[in-house]
Amino acid sequence: LSFSAIACGGEREDVPRQPANPLLRPARLIETAPADFNVRFETSGGEFVVAVHRDWAPLGVDRFYNLVKNGFYNEQRFFRVVPGFVVQWGISPDPELTKVWHTANILDDQVKQQNKRGRITFAKQNKPNTRTTQVFINYGENLNLDGMGFAPFGEVIEGMEVVDQINAEYGQQPNQ
Repeated sequence: LSFSAIACGGEREDVPRQPANPLLRPARLIETAPADFNVRFETSGGEFVVAVHRDWAPLGVDRFYNLVKNGFYNEQRFFRVVPGFVVQWGISPDPELTKVWHTANILDDQVKQQNKRGRITFAKQNKPNTRTTQVFINYGENLNLDGMGFAPFGEVIEGMEVVDQINAEYGQQPNQ
């Protein structure tokens, strides 16, 4: 995008215009993540920390890193909580962000780790290469997800008791 600006001498020049929010340009958020890093999530019920490992799922980790770094998950709500299975989040409360990220898919990673309790994984549709922004933490040993292509990229290292206490009132059918 560009807009015309009047320079001091009265001449017109095109000045590139950057979007106010970098999250509105998913294709530009492609920074390579560090090999390992931790992310602290603050919830109304306490904090939990996720250790992320790029060698587990490099494409997923790069996407997660860029989303976290640019504040995508800030002020989000857990919208799917299934006791014994998963807790899921990753839909922006901003409709404009939801719209631009809805089709910003990344390729699937090879499943190198199992979907064990406390592991974080990108959600996807029932077809290949449909991961965008939604993630979940496994409440149980969900090893059946491994064969379905769900590649864990990190694990809760502090505060799993906080994750266990996330409100499950709306279950599998929340109003997203």
